[in-house]
Amino acid sequence: MADTIAAATVSLFLKPSTRYSQLFLTLTTSLPVLRFNSLKNPKFRPLVVSSSMSIESAAAPQETSSKSPSFLDHREGSRFLHFVKYHGLGNDFIVFDNRDSSEPKIRPEQAVKLCDRNFGIGADGVIFALPGVNGTDYTMRIFNSDGSEPEMCGNGVRCFARFIAELENFHGKRQSFTVHTGAGLIVPEIQEDGQVKVDMGEPVLKAANVPTKLASNKNDAVVKSELVVDGVTWNVTCVSMGNPHCVTFGTKGGEDLQVDALNLAQMGPKFEHHDVFPARTNTEFVQVYSPSHLKMRVWERGAGATLACGTGACATVVAAVLEGRAGRNCTVDLPGGPLEIEWREEDNHVYMTGPAEVVFYGSVRL
Repeated sequence: MADTIAAATVSLFLKPSTRYSQLFLTLTTSLPVLRFNSLKNPKFRPLVVSSSMSIESAAAPQETSSKSPSFLDHREGSRFLHFVKYHGLGNDFIVFDNRDSSEPKIRPEQAVKLCDRNFGIGADGVIFALPGVNGTDYTMRIFNSDGSEPEMCGNGVRCFARFIAELENFHGKRQSFTVHTGAGLIVPEIQEDGQVKVDMGEPVLKAANVPTKLASNKNDAVVKSELVVDGVTWNVTCVSMGNPHCVTFGTKGGEDLQVDALNLAQMGPKFEHHDVFPARTNTEFVQVYSPSHLKMRVWERGAGATLACGTGACATVVAAVLEGRAGRNCTVDLPGGPLEIEWREEDNHVYMTGPAEVVFYGSVRL
């Protein structure tokens, strides 16, 4: 007997392949019922259950063509846009090949719907691989899950780099390329083990350029400055990695943070929307294990609590060095896993190394 599952707004076409599952989704406005055939037989054939929703499963092909089409070359027709969902330590993104146009194929309000974890694909943001400008190889743009557009995203750029590596067939090769972003030039390098090392450029410390209205107290920077949030005084250091960050290791006169005990959903928005941050801010709450080992939880501007934030990890190490809490090479533990961060003294650049992995391939009809 078929099992019955209530579903809404999404049509699924599931095709197991030899490497990854492929999900094909169609956004609709109806609320059909989706029935799955018994999964006891792994080679079960398609079952179409309504005019607006269906699911198909088929065994992997016995023969492979000598032709090697693009991994995005599914043949559902021009009405579909193909995508790959990636995650960097659980910070997940829907990535589109947009190299044939300088404008994103998805509008911000559509990105909001796609990012919805109940009625869409589900993600922290939507990333577009566009043609390069000003001599760069590619351009990266991103819409957050609330439709806002950040200047850059550290985990996102690692996912972007892996996406480009697959499009360009860089598998198993050490390869670097240049990416234009709203934060300027970014240079990711695919490592032989599949990790991505990214030259994130120089941190911006001048208060007006972060930007923050807090008065500078160390040259032009805001370092361990006092910020009153909801009646509590926090010590904060402000850093921009092309996007604004407020890093705190605890309250004034208080004990060191135990980040797992924080009510992030309650505290995060109060920092993000504080009037001293005219462009809003990302906020990192940091616990120090040792001079080379930090633990961080993040409230991201426009996305809320996420499992990882690459630019946030970079800003955290910069802040820890400025406050004398850590050295220039650190492992930063995030809820989704660790990142290796180096603030190199020779060139003042911050380097981030971490993973980016495919979740699934799919197509969406808007």
